[in-house]
Amino acid sequence: MTHGIDMTQFDPSVRVQDDLFRHVNGPWLETAEIKPDRATAGSFVTLVDEAEAKVREIIESCAADPQDDEQRKIGDLYASFMDEERIEALGAQPLEAELAQVDAITDIAGFVEALGVLDRQGVGSVFGMYIAPDRGNPDRYIAHLGQGGIGLPDESYYREDESAAIREAYVVHLTTLLGLAGLDGAADRAARIMDLESRLASFHWDRVACRDAQKTYNLLPADGLQALAPTFDWRTWSAGAQISPRVLAEVVVSQPSFLKGLETLLVEDELDTWKDWLRWQVIHSASAYLSSDFVDANFEFYGRTLSGTDELRPRWKRGVGFVEGAVGEAVGKIYVRTEFPPASKERMTELIENLLEAYRQSITALPWMSDETKKRAHDKLDSFNPKIGHPDAFKDYSALETTPDDLLGNMRRAVAVATDRELAKIGSPIDRDEWYMTPQTVNAYYNPTMNEIVFPAAILQPPFFHADADDAVNYGAIGAVIGHEIGHGFDDQGSQYDGTGALNNWWTEVDRESFEKLTSALVSQYDDLSPVGADGRTVNGSLTIGENIGDLGGLGIAHQAFRLTQPSADPIDGLTPDQRFFISWAQAWQSKVRPAETVRRLTVDPHSPPEFRCNQVVRNIDAFYEAFGVTADDALWLEPADRVAIW
Repeated sequence: MTHGIDMTQFDPSVRVQDDLFRHVNGPWLETAEIKPDRATAGSFVTLVDEAEAKVREIIESCAADPQDDEQRKIGDLYASFMDEERIEALGAQPLEAELAQVDAITDIAGFVEALGVLDRQGVGSVFGMYIAPDRGNPDRYIAHLGQGGIGLPDESYYREDESAAIREAYVVHLTTLLGLAGLDGAADRAARIMDLESRLASFHWDRVACRDAQKTYNLLPADGLQALAPTFDWRTWSAGAQISPRVLAEVVVSQPSFLKGLETLLVEDELDTWKDWLRWQVIHSASAYLSSDFVDANFEFYGRTLSGTDELRPRWKRGVGFVEGAVGEAVGKIYVRTEFPPASKERMTELIENLLEAYRQSITALPWMSDETKKRAHDKLDSFNPKIGHPDAFKDYSALETTPDDLLGNMRRAVAVATDRELAKIGSPIDRDEWYMTPQTVNAYYNPTMNEIVFPAAILQPPFFHADADDAVNYGAIGAVIGHEIGHGFDDQGSQYDGTGALNNWWTEVDRESFEKLTSALVSQYDDLSPVGADGRTVNGSLTIGENIGDLGGLGIAHQAFRLTQPSADPIDGLTPDQRFFISWAQAWQSKVRPAETVRRLTVDPHSPPEFRCNQVVRNIDAFYEAFGVTADDALWLEPADRVAIW
C-alpha cells in the first residue's frame, strides 16, 4: 500500500483510458472469491466483515460478563439465538399460538383485526406503516402507509416472462414451508397464495413510480383513508395492533390506488385464501428463528434462488444480525468506544466543510441555473446538518424484556418495543438527533425531511477513509461518498425539498426544465449499460437516476473540494494527485456480484452496478480526461457535448 492505494492490484494489460474499473482492480477481479455465504465481494463487504467481527466480540463479551442490564439483554438475545438444541427441539411449536389466531378468524372483519394483532408481533401485512416527518410540514411526525403483501422482491416478478422460473420456485417454497408448519394440502394452499399475491402485485406501483416524492405524498384524514378501502375497518385494525386512533387521524398514503385494488379482494369468498396467506405470513416472519428445516428452506429460496448464494451464513453471523436488529444502538454505544477515535471526526468535519464549500462555488458558477434559484440552492446547502460517527444520545431499551431461552418471543417483544417507540413520536417534537443507521453500519445516507447527511463510524475506515492518508485518496473515496450524500439533496427527488425539509418547489420553471433535460440525458446513458453476469439485461436509468446523480455530483464536487486543499503537484510512485484521486475512486468500487444477484439488483436496486458507478461517472468528468490524457480513440471517451455536468 502506498498512501492508501494498492498498486499491486493494477492490471497493466488494461489501459486506464479504456476501463478504469478493471485497470485498478483487474488482478483482484480475476482471483477474488465470493464467500459461499455472500452474494457479493468487495470493499464494502470487507468493511462489513470487519465490523461484524468486532460486533461479535462485543456481543460475546456481554454474554459472558455483562456490566449492566443493557449488556445482559444483549447477552440474552444472542444466547437465545445460539441455543440450537432448544430451537431444534421446539420445531414448529412456536408457531402454534399465532396459527391458532388465524384459525379462529370467521369473517373479513376478524381478518382485519388479526392483521393488527399480528402486525405488532412482526408478522407481514398487506401494507407497511412507518412514522416519519411529514413532507408537507416537516416539523411534525405523521404515519405513512405503503403497499405490501407480496413475498417476491418486486411486482415485476409476478408478471415478467424472465421471472417465470422464480415464480415456480416460489410456489415450491410456499409448499415446503406450509408443510413444515404441519398444514395439510400444502400444495393447494401455496397455489392459492400465489394467485392472491399475483393479484395484489397487479395493484402495486412499479419501482420508478414509488420514487416520486410528489406522487407518493397523498395526505388524507381518517375518513379519506377509510374511503379508499371501505371494507378494511381501520378502527378494528388499530385496536388489534394497540394503536391509538390519533396515529391514523391523518396519514400519508404512498399508493392510494393499491388500497382501492385491495378493496376488491376483501370479500368473504376470498376469506379462506386470505387465511392461508396470513398463515404464510406467520411462518415466513418466524422462519429465521425456528428449527433448521425452516431456516434451510428459507435460505434455499431467498438466498440461493434469488441471490445465487451458495451457503447459509454461519449461525454466529445470523445471531449478530439478530441482536443488532433488536438493540443495535446498545451495541453501537460500545462499538464506538474503540472504533471511532476523535481524530476521525475532526478529519471528517474538515472534509465535509470543504465539500460544502465546493458545492457553493459550483452552484454559483452553474451556467444553466438562474440567480433566483441559485440563492435558494445556497440556502438549502447552508441548512445541511452533518452527523458523523454516532448519535450523541443512544436509544433506550429499558422497556424490552429478554430471556436467554425464548428466541421467537425475544424477536416479537423487540418488534413491539420498537413499534411503541415509533408510535410515541406522533404529537411529539421532531427528534433531530435521531439516527436511522447504527454506528456499526457500513453505509451513509441523506434524509430529505431533516436535510441531514449521516456517516456512521463503520464506513469511516480504509479504503474509504484513512485518518492519516494522502488527501487525494480520501477525497477520491470518502470525499465522493460525502459529495454523493449531499448530492441527494439536489437529485431528481431530493431537489424537491427545501432547506427546512419541506416538499416545496423552490425552482423557477425554466430552471427545472433545464435540470430535467440534463437528468434525461443521464438516464439515456445508463439505459444502454449491461453489466457482466446480467445475460444482456440492462440498467434501468429511470430507477437509478437519483443514485447516478449522487455519484456524478459526488465525485465531481469531491474533485473540486480536493483542489481547494491546494495539493502539491508532486507525483507519488509516478501518480499525479489527480490520478491518485480517480484511482482511489475506482478502488473504493472494487466489487464482484453473483449473476443471480446482479439480475435481482437490476430489478429492485436504485443503485447502478459497481463497474458503472466507477466507469460511467468518470466519462462525464473533464478532470478525468485531463488526468489520464483520454482521447477520442479510447473506450472511456465521451464526446464533450454528450457529457453531463449537473452540479
